[in-house]
Amino acid sequence: MSRSIIATELAPAAIGPYSQAVRAGRTVHFSGQIPLDPATAALVDGDIGVQTRRVFDNLAAVAGAAGGSLAQIVRMGIYVTDLADFAAVNAVMAEYFQPPYPARSTIQVAALPKAAAVEIDAVMVLD
Repeated sequence: MSRSIIATELAPAAIGPYSQAVRAGRTVHFSGQIPLDPATAALVDGDIGVQTRRVFDNLAAVAGAAGGSLAQIVRMGIYVTDLADFAAVNAVMAEYFQPPYPARSTIQVAALPKAAAVEIDAVMVLD
């Protein structure tokens, strides 16, 4: 099976020793995205809604670089620093996804890189 690295300047560069995504066959594994502005690599200012939108925009950019779209995501892992943000994250997700929704887990964590409030990773299967 072939393996290729997915990278785009339309999403933030990795802040550690990892790739934005890796394609193996028709499956694309996304690294976690936090709400970084791709142009500045700075955390976006704003509430959980603003941060979550930036994360989904970053994921969409990586999906596009891989030849796909958010509609082809089959699984997501969502990590939040406050589970009280669950409903707000769901509301933003509903702006980006239509039924049938991908499989998903949402987990509260003690902290995320750069003091982000949300991080999302994903798996996409290309048609």
